[in-house]
Amino acid sequence: MSGVQNELLRTLTKVAKALRSHDIPFALAGGCAVYARGGPATEHDVDILVREEDARAAVSALVEAGMRAATPPEDWLLKVYDGDSLVDLLFRPNEVPVTDATLSRAEELQVGSVVLPVMPATEVLIGKLLVLDGHRCDFSELLPFARALREQIDWERVREATKHSPYAEAFLVLVERLDLLHSPMTRSA
Repeated sequence: MSGVQNELLRTLTKVAKALRSHDIPFALAGGCAVYARGGPATEHDVDILVREEDARAAVSALVEAGMRAATPPEDWLLKVYDGDSLVDLLFRPNEVPVTDATLSRAEELQVGSVVLPVMPATEVLIGKLLVLDGHRCDFSELLPFARALREQIDWERVREATKHSPYAEAFLVLVERLDLLHSPMTRSA
């Protein structure tokens, strides 16, 4: 594990502690959720889902814990930094509001030294596929994710939730052609 990954895990621990101490419901998403579920490690940021009505309180809790707030140009998230580690507080990713129902799909998992709610692999993949467009169409992080967590992914749900996206469709064709939609245990010899 790299120094950046260790820093992200330390940040994640601080985030979980601060949000829980303020009774703010949340769930881990993005690359850290992939890592928590057994996928490849990330060196980007910590993505946390919160309801929009809790987003400002979440920033305040994290600032109180020693982080610094940043003003993003986007209107669907807020940002804080823990040293050089970025934490994105997402409340409307892909224009879909985070709700109690969204957060209820998370499962408590051990991530580093903390147990926290982690979104299912299916939900994380859907979110990552829906951000693909003509300017961001890089499958290089998605393929290792899909390969590592393929048994945890409800591929039919992914297909249904992303059916309007030609970029997601291209990715699904690729993983199908690579035979990642099937568990290694079920492949015929």
